[in-house]
Amino acid sequence: MSQATTKQLIKPLEAGIRGVYIPPGDKSISHRAVMIASLAKGISRIENFLPAEDCIHTIEAMQALGVSIRTGKTEVEVRGVGLNGLKPPKKEIDCGNSGTTLRLLAGILAGQPFETTLTGDASLTRRPMKRVVDPLTEMGATISGAEHGNFAPLTIQGGNLRGIYFNNKLSSAQVKSALMFAGLYAEGETVIHEPVLSRDHTERLFELFKADFEKDGNNVIVRPSKKLAGLDFRIPSDPSSAAFFIVAAIHSEDSFLTVKDVCLNPTRTGFLEVLKRMGAKIEVKVGESDYEPTGDIKCFTGFLRGTAISGKMIPRLIDELPILMVASAMASGDTVISGAKELRVKETDRIHAMCANLKALGVGVTEREDGCVIHGKAFIRGGTVPSFGDHRTAMSMAIAGLLSQEGVEIEDVDCVSTSYPGFFEDLTAFSS
Repeated sequence: MSQATTKQLIKPLEAGIRGVYIPPGDKSISHRAVMIASLAKGISRIENFLPAEDCIHTIEAMQALGVSIRTGKTEVEVRGVGLNGLKPPKKEIDCGNSGTTLRLLAGILAGQPFETTLTGDASLTRRPMKRVVDPLTEMGATISGAEHGNFAPLTIQGGNLRGIYFNNKLSSAQVKSALMFAGLYAEGETVIHEPVLSRDHTERLFELFKADFEKDGNNVIVRPSKKLAGLDFRIPSDPSSAAFFIVAAIHSEDSFLTVKDVCLNPTRTGFLEVLKRMGAKIEVKVGESDYEPTGDIKCFTGFLRGTAISGKMIPRLIDELPILMVASAMASGDTVISGAKELRVKETDRIHAMCANLKALGVGVTEREDGCVIHGKAFIRGGTVPSFGDHRTAMSMAIAGLLSQEGVEIEDVDCVSTSYPGFFEDLTAFSS
């Protein structure tokens, strides 16, 4: 992630947000698509890939492991080497700012008969890794890193894995996905149980590529696969990217926005349900489903009221919580967010970052250990705030700027390129 301190001033909207918006390709699926295509035998052509820094780090990681990958603007051609075709890298693999790259790749490398070191930028090396290191170690991998493997750089010596039963108490899609990839190489069955279902993009791609696995209620069962075959497919647009523009439209006068071709996976649409509960005028039309359900979202100007966000809903909107906090600041009454402690170990401590920034913009906020209370009052004053080096914090503050009375200047916006390189261009197109 860039360490530059580029600033961006976002002025208040002068008119409503109207028109058709097509978000970029889904970030979570882009990571996983390149990984599983690399493990398949033969050519896979992927359309609508997200060319963000995080996803490019995944491409570079697989290239370092001997996979030939050609990239276009949003097209990727992967010449998969098969499950047993990866090669030892010539040096440590830099995952940049991408926790998805590092954690999922750790699962793949746990099954390889060679040693690899995974590292990343200053932010990534501060994020907890024992959540994947411990179960992968139980499966038979040897993994070392700072504080008993809790922090990268991680050195992984893989091979000779055995299946385990793992209770994914965090309901982390990254942990589940890492173990699913490792399970492709493990003797016997690898069973991952989740008390609350996390996003299931890895399961859907496993099914698309015909991996040997099944779902049984809240359990995912993976068995060693003999062969995966390359294929062609398209990545749907990212609902997390769409969330920023949806919130802007809802809180802007005389707005009517249609979001096209967006992923409507039920594990990703929790933010839409919360906005509807708050009173938002949103219409969802599901189109033809391939391996992921997709469709269109229409949203209109509305007036929101506060709500409670907690429990089983949290895993379904963990990435959208920062922009939902902005939506809550513009609502009437209190919004209480709880059970979201996982936000404290993202690219930054997002609970603290968002609470501090909203306070700086004149919003009443009470920070709590596992969330916060936002005292909505239907306006945001404005001011200057840091991004804390976090892309979702920066983009949420940009939407706060559109909805503010005085505008918002955001410090260090280069981090946005990790997930949405064209964000500010798209924002300008709808707000100018």
